[in-house]
Amino acid sequence: MKKYFLLALKSNRLIALSKEDKLQGRFVRIDSLDWSDSPICGWVKGMDIPIILHRQIFKNKDGSEGILYLISNDIEQDKESMETIYQKRWKVEVFHKNIKSNTGLAKSPAKKVKTQSNHIFMSLLATAKLEGLSIKKSLTTFGLKTKLYIKAQKEALRAWQLMQPSTA
Repeated sequence: MKKYFLLALKSNRLIALSKEDKLQGRFVRIDSLDWSDSPICGWVKGMDIPIILHRQIFKNKDGSEGILYLISNDIEQDKESMETIYQKRWKVEVFHKNIKSNTGLAKSPAKKVKTQSNHIFMSLLATAKLEGLSIKKSLTTFGLKTKLYIKAQKEALRAWQLMQPSTA
């Protein structure tokens, strides 16, 4: 059908390195494979199609090392194209996380199409404005949200203190 996927797997997923191993039920964890510089062909347990598997090692912002196990059913891909495609896909994941976490998109009590549409539109607008502000302030959207929350808490505490009867 010429439909391809590319996704990350957890390190405990099982893979057979040959069709014979798959048929005989000989699977190994992907984190225990001997990794070379090129992707590995195999069969993931529970899937009937061959896949290509690539281990991507990357550095996190804090200097720690991370590992992604990327698989695709497009067995013609090389590791560079797999990493490039996944990096583009990851930006979409971050966008969806921002919408859900920062704007309450999934928490809409709306029942009618018009009010649901309005909620979705306002969530997208809020995400765009938050993203623009975070770029302007050189912060992540979550860092900006935290700063705004702390500022709101301080203001609420100050207002509460003003309401307390003075003891003189």
